[in-house]
Amino acid sequence: MRILVAGKSGQVATALSRQAEEPGMAVICSGRPDLDITDAPSISRSLDAHKPDILINAAAHTAVDKAESERDAAFAANAEGPKLLASASAARNIPLLHISTDYVFSGSKSGPYVESDPTGPTGVYGESKLAGEEAVRERNPQHIILRTAWVFDKSGSNFPKTMLRLATHRDDINVVGDQWGNPTDAQEIANALLAAAKSVHAARQNAHWGTFHFGGPDAMSWADFARLVFAVSARHGGPTATVHGISTAEYPTPARRPANSMLDSGLFEARFGYRAIPLERSVERCMPEWLRNLQS
Repeated sequence: MRILVAGKSGQVATALSRQAEEPGMAVICSGRPDLDITDAPSISRSLDAHKPDILINAAAHTAVDKAESERDAAFAANAEGPKLLASASAARNIPLLHISTDYVFSGSKSGPYVESDPTGPTGVYGESKLAGEEAVRERNPQHIILRTAWVFDKSGSNFPKTMLRLATHRDDINVVGDQWGNPTDAQEIANALLAAAKSVHAARQNAHWGTFHFGGPDAMSWADFARLVFAVSARHGGPTATVHGISTAEYPTPARRPANSMLDSGLFEARFGYRAIPLERSVERCMPEWLRNLQS
């Protein structure tokens, strides 16, 4: 099975690239200038050159706060890009797996979001990602939209690495404690995408197309996530700090964050048989690399 991944530098694309040598599978990650998702001829050239069995879109404008002042750029990458990918892949009978986000929801629900819950983004990033979802549904019936949240990886820029860096020169750190979600390991997202890809490739006529949620199995606040990161760091001899939970109002940002980003992954687990490993195990897996990066 040949899988072409649109995107090569993001956390999920990087995690997918680690699977490139898996037996029976070729994973090719490609980004600009070779594959520009906002340029139809570029997409066509890449699909015709690589002839993939599956196309995964891991490219996006993910700077949530910048999106508020970069609306055109956000919609180009998050809405127009998926539309072009969906059209080009449909024309070649190639299934499309597209990554989306918890930001398509308002965050006002009290419990975990399920796939059938009404959407209601509160900022440009969420609006652009929702438009991308709608374009994929409209243009390629052979699609899986995978919503995820609070992504981190052992590479790239992310919340745990920011916390560890701050702890190298602070004893106390204020972290938002009234936003809740499922921190999700990019490696687990990659594993989930590959599980879905194998499933639909093996049974195209009976494939489980549609929208699914996939998040880490442990729900918590940002403050609690930081405390977990420091607890694991301490076991590895890394930096730690005391975390003080603060309110969202005390930490204003250009983009409004959902108070509740919790996602129910039950449907994905039932359809594709994959569940993310516990968060602490993911943090343990990433910690050695994070600590090495602190020293470089």
